[in-house]
Amino acid sequence: MGLLALLALVWGTNWPLFPLAVQEVSVWTFRSISMVSAGFILLLIAQRRGQNLTIEQRHWPVLLFSSLTYLMIWNVASTYAAVLIPSGQAALLGFTMPFWATLITWLVWREPIGARMALALLLGLSSVAMLMWRNLQDMSQAPWGVVCGLLAAVGWAVGTVSLKRSSLGSAGIPATVLTGWQLLLAAIPVAGVALWRGVESGEPWFMPSLQSSAVILYITLVPVCLGNVAWFSIVGLLPAHVAGLSSIAVPMVAMLSGAWMHAEPLGGTQWLAMVLCAAGLTLVLPRQAKPTPPIKT
Repeated sequence: MGLLALLALVWGTNWPLFPLAVQEVSVWTFRSISMVSAGFILLLIAQRRGQNLTIEQRHWPVLLFSSLTYLMIWNVASTYAAVLIPSGQAALLGFTMPFWATLITWLVWREPIGARMALALLLGLSSVAMLMWRNLQDMSQAPWGVVCGLLAAVGWAVGTVSLKRSSLGSAGIPATVLTGWQLLLAAIPVAGVALWRGVESGEPWFMPSLQSSAVILYITLVPVCLGNVAWFSIVGLLPAHVAGLSSIAVPMVAMLSGAWMHAEPLGGTQWLAMVLCAAGLTLVLPRQAKPTPPIKT
């Protein structure tokens, strides 16, 4: 439960910061800086802890696939979504991930969905649908924001399920090592696009302002480093769709943060949706999280 609370706080307060991070630099530049820096920092921490940084060759195809589908697609698409539409709405779209993860495991592996899980998903997704319906008029003005939010959710689901269902998911690799390598692998194409866009535009290189630099540094150290380690630790504790459902508390925090920082809507509909999210969490977590020992971090 401590990891879930940490993840909700770290990732939830992160969404309203995205528009501030890209005021002076592109989404691709921002994400390449944060992902490369966070990847090296995590591997350095792992090395100082005496953890083995080596990953067996047989795991690399799955590691690369999950890195590109989750961390690359998620980081880029979620940032664009938070820039194009209000950050709270973008977070809600991104965190439809439990639906896609459950759908994938059912379609590909025919994994059954019990009554408890079905009700929990219904409560969680009802809260998302309620807020989306309430704000359809705003969303229709930025269709690419909606597309990016859903793309982020699907990429997250595919990457997490593929990692969980593979031998890599049970290989006992510390979350710090796994997250560090995934961030660096996902950062390669992101940094490539950032460099190409910079050369193509012909704009001179410059140092962002102190505010932009501080926001990028915070996002790199706290949501990207700390948040992703917490997430991969949670994935080791729970099935992928349960882990995704558990983190549906993040949009609740994102809605509150967006209302505080950017005066985004926060009325009766939003509060009711947050209650539904909390009900889904309460329904699924106590029974699922205890039996399995955690991944070492």
